Amino acid sequence: MTESTFRVGTRGSQLAMTQTGYAADAVGAAAGLSPQLITVRTEGDVLTGPLSQMGGTGVFATALRARLLDRDVDLAVHSLKDLPTAPVQGLVIAALPEREDPRDALCARDGLALDELPQGASVGTGSPRRVAQLRALRPDLKIVDIRGNVGTRLNRVAPGDLDAVVLAASGLKRLGLEGRITEYLDPQRMLPAPGQGALALEVSSELAEDSPLARGLAAVDDLPTRLAVTAERAVLARLEAGCAAPVGTYARVVGGDLHLDVVVANPDGTEVMRRSEATDELSVDAAAALGVRIADELLAAGADRLARLTL
Repeated sequence: MTESTFRVGTRGSQLAMTQTGYAADAVGAAAGLSPQLITVRTEGDVLTGPLSQMGGTGVFATALRARLLDRDVDLAVHSLKDLPTAPVQGLVIAALPEREDPRDALCARDGLALDELPQGASVGTGSPRRVAQLRALRPDLKIVDIRGNVGTRLNRVAPGDLDAVVLAASGLKRLGLEGRITEYLDPQRMLPAPGQGALALEVSSELAEDSPLARGLAAVDDLPTRLAVTAERAVLARLEAGCAAPVGTYARVVGGDLHLDVVVANPDGTEVMRRSEATDELSVDAAAALGVRIADELLAAGADRLARLTL
């Protein structure tokens, strides 16, 4: 870091570069600094195969975090859903900017919605959470495991080999591709991943609180987003579940209350557990407690057996 610039670590995909640029520009404007983006190749960008068999969400974060700890970058920008829930010594999530749309989105041929897809239609996704909920809603669908960047996945839809794909609405919106969305999947039907749509801005825990960068981060931190994702990630942490687990969450501040919905499903979608609760205490500690409380209720009801979690 110089007196006028700060170094920002990012993955090299188009989506990562776009959302990192957005976050870095916002922090820079608030801090009076100019961001310098540094591309970091992560394990998740190199390995192939299903994400659930690659070591989970950490494959996208470990290399970025190593660069932070080595002081090669001053700030790392992550998709929050790519971050494991366990904290890393020496690092802190200093800011969570206002969350983009957390919903899943269907991108289908011929403008079709989920209920309009023909019997036996092929739908692509790399997420066990989406697979389980899709199978619960439409057991007839043929689910195809896919990976790749957003453009690659969209290109699989007819005239490609798939009838539809399911992607995060946030990524499509950030890339200006919302026109490809044929249906926003209502969280009442399909709950998103914990933290979906949110960006995590991570720095060294030794960053001086009175530094320009720290002040810039504080300026972009959004409390309603922090409360919502704290509750969602508390569920995941308590269940000791990662990206391979069919667990969906959706928290939001409505009026003076924080509402949290959680779903845990059998991977084949044949059984689903759902819980919803709220708290009128709008603090980070209360948000975490809400997530833990719902997770404990689900575990008492057999969620670990249902979702095949390893506890």
